[in-house]
Amino acid sequence: MHLHFEDNYVQLILLLFLVIVFLQSGVDKLKDWKGNLSWLTEHFSKSPFKNSVPALLGVITLMELAAGLLSLAGFVHLLLHDNTVFAFYGTLISAITLLMLLLGQRVAKDYEGAKTIVIYLIPTAFLLMLLQ
Repeated sequence: MHLHFEDNYVQLILLLFLVIVFLQSGVDKLKDWKGNLSWLTEHFSKSPFKNSVPALLGVITLMELAAGLLSLAGFVHLLLHDNTVFAFYGTLISAITLLMLLLGQRVAKDYEGAKTIVIYLIPTAFLLMLLQ
């Protein structure tokens, strides 16, 4: 079996980046739901999202897990079969998730947090360009 690392090393490294970011974050939210909910309820207490925090936390958790799992499937599929379909959708879901998180930080007026999300969005957008 031929591995396609040398053909796709940039995409594979960036996919691993997304796997680490989103699986860790999604699993953390599942493991510490109460702690995350408590922190986010306070974080959004003065925003239009204040009454929607539990539902939005659920949506973000599902999006992060989907992004991480699709990116993992994309990594394996690209490495073994030189096929980008899962990688593309994992990266697209990752970008959408980051935009959702960016919106939340901006609405909460956490501009430093928003800047941090942009740091994650840059390599994600680059990977999306490489995969199209």
